[in-house]
Amino acid sequence: MRGMRRPPHENVATVLVDPAVLRDLELELMALDLWVWPVATAPIADDGPRMAFQVRRRMLMARRGAWDLAADWTPVWIAFGDSWHVGDEPLPWSAHAALWDALAHHAAHVRYRLGLGGVPRLTVQREAG
Repeated sequence: MRGMRRPPHENVATVLVDPAVLRDLELELMALDLWVWPVATAPIADDGPRMAFQVRRRMLMARRGAWDLAADWTPVWIAFGDSWHVGDEPLPWSAHAALWDALAHHAAHVRYRLGLGGVPRLTVQREAG
């Protein structure tokens, strides 16, 4: 239909992260201008803990037991910072590669499906400086 536009959204990877490495992974990704948003506390989640449970369960069920070790891991959305965006252009493949390469370095502590999903815009509170 002409004139219908998709509401603004954020391209994100949905990842299960071992809580033991979550802080280190977040710091590593921040250096790449990739932002980690735990689903349970994301500003777009009305009932974050419930949404986190549902996201985790869906991911685990889709793998039919292969990811059972991640049953208690933290579901996060990983979004791309401003440096990866050029106007309204799609994300460059280099952004995808940077994310997947960083996650590959933590393969024993993360579970994800290659590909991005979309969630309502996630915003970073910036302090006046």
